[in-house]
Amino acid sequence: MKRLIIGGALGAVAARAAYTALTRRPPAVGDRDGAEAWGRTNHRGEPVTLLEGPAFVAGAVAGGLLTPGLTGRTRAAALLAGMGSGILGGYDDLAGSGSSRGFKGHLGALARGELTSGGVKIVGIGATGLAAAALARKPEHTAFDVLVNGAIVAGAANLMNLFDLRPGRAIKVGVLAGAPLAVGSSAAVVAAPLGAALALLPEDLGERAMLGDAGANALGALLGLGATRLGRGGRLAVLAGLVAMNGASEFVSFTKVIQRTPVLHRLDMLGRRPAQQAAAPTQGEEPDAVQVADAAQ
Repeated sequence: MKRLIIGGALGAVAARAAYTALTRRPPAVGDRDGAEAWGRTNHRGEPVTLLEGPAFVAGAVAGGLLTPGLTGRTRAAALLAGMGSGILGGYDDLAGSGSSRGFKGHLGALARGELTSGGVKIVGIGATGLAAAALARKPEHTAFDVLVNGAIVAGAANLMNLFDLRPGRAIKVGVLAGAPLAVGSSAAVVAAPLGAALALLPEDLGERAMLGDAGANALGALLGLGATRLGRGGRLAVLAGLVAMNGASEFVSFTKVIQRTPVLHRLDMLGRRPAQQAAAPTQGEEPDAVQVADAAQ
């Protein structure tokens, strides 16, 4: 419990400090000034910023490096998983064209010889997930275990991004998914990411900022890394769930399912401003495409 509290506090303080610094002077990107590069407009016509994502990555990674009770290899794995997925997600946030959506869209484009920003992200997160799993492997882990663990990190990174469609949703899902890990052997791994996410939740719910791909991918990857400390049976169950949900997202709108399920809808609306009527995302739509235009729903 001590490690959880310390790690959570470190992640929260670092994330708030990073958010304050980034929003005070948004970094320029290429020939675009910071406000233009990171700013978006939601369906209410109100401005939101994508800088919540980089602030989360900074807070989660910095907090993780300082959290007590982690080995050097585990710290390195968390750094790689968090920074790698965050950078790749940020690249997609800033360079994504929206011309291809979902695994089918990006892999189909790759088959045609077209490398999309989403395709770069899929391949990159897969590679960083596998590398992080190799760094964090336990002595008893075989090559099969490393492959399973790498798939968990990458699958969790992608799935969390699919929930970043409405204010606060991805963070709520992350907290619910991370809670069981926070009371077990994974507590020191997930403490800083959970603390960073909770510290930024008011900005997300207040529709002032959004995680974007950078934050959502990093949150999922770090929770996935925490799940790799479970026993083999638990890890296989987690992987099966991730595969099923990622696969289902190609055909089912999570937003529609949430809207039609009273308990999930109430949880989804908790802390949010009243929603305005708008269409749910279509099959295969990615979070950045929907929340940029419809962030306040």
